[in-house]
Amino acid sequence: MVTSLSRNGNSRFNPLQPQLSVLAQSSARFPELPKSPLFGTDGIRGKAGELLTAPFALQLGFWAGQVLREVASELGPVIIGQDSRNSSDMLSMALAAGLTSAGLEVWQLGLCPTPCVAYLTRMSEAIGGIMISASHNPPEDNGIKFFSSEGTKLSDSLAQRIEEGLRSNLAPTTTVEASTSWGKSYQHKALVKNYGQFLQESLPAGIDFQGMRIVLDLAWGASVKVAPSVFRALGAEVISLHDRPDGDRINVSCGSTHLNLLQTAVKESGADMGFAFDGDADRAMAVDAKGRAIDGDYILYFWGQMLKNQNLLPDNSIVTTVMANLGFERAWQAIGGQMIRTAVGDRYVQEKMWQTGAMLGGEQSGHIICHHHSVSGDGVQTALHLAALVRQLGISLAELVDRSFQPYPQILRNIRVEDRERRDRWQECDPLQAAIARAESEMGDRGRVLVRASGTEPLIRVMVESACAQSAQYWSEQLVKAVERYLVA
Repeated sequence: MVTSLSRNGNSRFNPLQPQLSVLAQSSARFPELPKSPLFGTDGIRGKAGELLTAPFALQLGFWAGQVLREVASELGPVIIGQDSRNSSDMLSMALAAGLTSAGLEVWQLGLCPTPCVAYLTRMSEAIGGIMISASHNPPEDNGIKFFSSEGTKLSDSLAQRIEEGLRSNLAPTTTVEASTSWGKSYQHKALVKNYGQFLQESLPAGIDFQGMRIVLDLAWGASVKVAPSVFRALGAEVISLHDRPDGDRINVSCGSTHLNLLQTAVKESGADMGFAFDGDADRAMAVDAKGRAIDGDYILYFWGQMLKNQNLLPDNSIVTTVMANLGFERAWQAIGGQMIRTAVGDRYVQEKMWQTGAMLGGEQSGHIICHHHSVSGDGVQTALHLAALVRQLGISLAELVDRSFQPYPQILRNIRVEDRERRDRWQECDPLQAAIARAESEMGDRGRVLVRASGTEPLIRVMVESACAQSAQYWSEQLVKAVERYLVA
């Protein structure tokens, strides 16, 4: 069983006890805040050294501490984890300084996956959790994600209160009046092992991976320690790629957004399957023995079928996003399933799952949430359960793919739009709207168009899907040209 978590035990004190005067002095180098909201679909994200500086993180930690104190029924620690980016140490220490200046205790996990922070926050007396990561973004970016005491994404209302504090529109109702009230920061890296034990215990009883050869692309990121150890503990022969924490190379031409190296490694090694994680390991993509990419749509279909056959899928419903492939949707409907679509973002999938009582949801990009086991997307857990499903069925992952569905040709293009106002107000661009209308009219019910502004990067994303590959290619090119002409120029 997973051991209970408490603040007792052998912990090394990390003396981060800033005075409130230090908070005031930090404003001298405090970055100018953008007029647009700081919190996006996945916390606060940007380039390290621009918005995400040590003075900013110090203030953010202080105001987050104020808000978390006010809503907590009992005071407990705040748990902080991080990925391998070079800026993560700086942000972690500054956040801890801000939190301890608000009188809170901090548990530092060090390098770990995002779902590890969510799990440990939920299973301990913590009043909140923070993960420092920019997920699949390049090394120069970073981000700060907040979790509630339940291990779920922090609510919009609490995020807004933190932001109001940062913008000096909110006076703290709780202050630290004496030096004896400063919080303390502790190193609790050993708790990551509890998360690894939980991952194993979430699998069907008695399952093992003896005789299976599995390749893992760890993206130089947060999963380098956890994922290989858990797969090996279950008996798998593991071949690891990009298996050291490297802040200069995290996500660079590897991981869940760049599958070429994993596909090659799986075929050349004769592996049964492979899995690729992103920088913070909250998503996973798979590769079968033939080297074919298996995205979140396939994973939801396979896992959904298993749960449906076990009568563990209420209303036979899967929650996914507008990005889910039409081929997946129609195949799922053909076997009596129901698909519920949301906006892009795992937080929207999570919200809809709570609202509808659905137990399985996720995104095409590999964020998968199964409420039978977790309250957050977990790439390593997803990989483990897909491997377990293959073992239970007694067939190969490649056979599962062959028996599933044929996805519609889907083309996704990303156009960099640096002007944030143009990017955020793209729907007000009449020529672009006219181009979208033309594409939709021509494809009819045999295709669809999705244009949206990324919530995590300065991009306009254009997706065109059609039963005809030539049509999808043509209309994607037309829409990219329209975005470049009217939003970039």
